[in-house]
Amino acid sequence: MTLATLLVLADGRFPAGGHAHSGGAEAACEAGRIHDAASLAEFCRGRLHTAGLTAAALASAAALGLDPAELDAAADARTPSPALRAAAR
Repeated sequence: MTLATLLVLADGRFPAGGHAHSGGAEAACEAGRIHDAASLAEFCRGRLHTAGLTAAALASAAALGLDPAELDAAADARTPSPALRAAAR
């Protein structure tokens, strides 16, 4: 596996230092979709079946040697921006 492939896989997907990606949990809490342990578990299952599947596909493509810049753009296209979330309110 190339260094570029490893960087694509690791970038923003592993907790490191003081940062970890929540997968949108903060926005879900603000919107009232996460309010207790059961709703958190439901949210996590949903993320696994949607974002998890997409991340796995991108990781597989990276392992096959696809262009990291194209994969990064594909990941960005599937990640809603805070501005879009705010506009949807």
